[in-house]
Amino acid sequence: MSDAIGILVLNAGSSSLKFSLIQWPQQQEIIKGLAERLGEAESTLRLQAPETLSLPLPSGATHEAALQALQPVLERYTGQFSLTAIAHRVVHGGEHFKTTARLSADMLQTLEKLSHLAPLHNPANLAGIRAATTAWSGLPQYAVFDTAFHQGMPASAYLYALPQQLYREHGIRRYGFHGPSHAYVSARLRELMPGNASRRVITAHLGNGCSMAAILAGRSVDTSMGMTPLEGLVMGTRSGDLDPGVLLFLLEQCQYSPAQLNQLLNKKSGLLGISELSNDVRSLLQAKAEGHAGARLALDIFTYRAAKAAAALAVPLGGLDALVFTGGIGENAGPIRQEIVAQLSFLGLQLDPERNASLQGQEGCISLSAPSVWVIPTQEERMMAREAYFCMKAEKP
Repeated sequence: MSDAIGILVLNAGSSSLKFSLIQWPQQQEIIKGLAERLGEAESTLRLQAPETLSLPLPSGATHEAALQALQPVLERYTGQFSLTAIAHRVVHGGEHFKTTARLSADMLQTLEKLSHLAPLHNPANLAGIRAATTAWSGLPQYAVFDTAFHQGMPASAYLYALPQQLYREHGIRRYGFHGPSHAYVSARLRELMPGNASRRVITAHLGNGCSMAAILAGRSVDTSMGMTPLEGLVMGTRSGDLDPGVLLFLLEQCQYSPAQLNQLLNKKSGLLGISELSNDVRSLLQAKAEGHAGARLALDIFTYRAAKAAAALAVPLGGLDALVFTGGIGENAGPIRQEIVAQLSFLGLQLDPERNASLQGQEGCISLSAPSVWVIPTQEERMMAREAYFCMKAEKP
């Protein structure tokens, strides 16, 4: 295990397949890319390596077809090392899977039974697993769970105020997501700020999906997402926290079907629903500057709810040593960071305006004093490769 190896990281969606080839233990990303519009007429495979490539896929291409097209490309980049393992992102591990685990037939059956907990994600993750198992049947393959990092939360944080029978029989509780991202940026912060300066940390993963986590001495003790990725912050197209009575009203008075509710809450709400314009923060910031009232309102609600969630997450930490922004919005949208931190000034947070405005997609501290505020680009793929590597290493005698 001392020689360099290649670990392929796969993140399968219902109509997409994101991939990254990581050289380990050097932790170097060799190639990455995305297969899009799977199942549609114009499926494509786009790669970023030393050069950018775009390869056509057969009409209606499946995950398996995308991986078949990827195989010869990967072979060109693994001349110095061998492809040794595959790490799969699996969104929901329920209470069955608290750590990364090697995939087996029995494990796949268990994951099938958990699909009801994440019907928008786990079935797609499983499709990617099956396709990779066919393409690389001789390689060990590992499931890295979004929920695993949050499995140490206390019952006071993960239980809902519902009859406990629902938890015992159906696993209805808060699980949390974006685990590899929260784990990576909090670990990276401890490298940058050893000791107590990084003991009480809030990590803010802000992208099209958004979540925050309270991390105490490297362990997640609470997080904003719940049983599903719908709970918590306002997101690109997801509503975030919502009075359950609204759902009852829509079901009973507006005659919404479960499918319509699902579409409303996951695809038509959030920044898109409020602004009636876009779910893209870049577009909304531009529209706000041009006087678009809906864009302004959407961003005001987004930043207010984010600041409110961060303040709440300071409670289980007993204070705050650092706030870390990551994700597409967190890493690149200085005005959003500024608005969130301004509403948290009572916690002692104070931005360096010039540093905040200039830092985009780069790592660095953007505060003037303690508690510190950081931007740390997430490296979920590297964290997943790390998990697979150490699982594989533990299996060796």
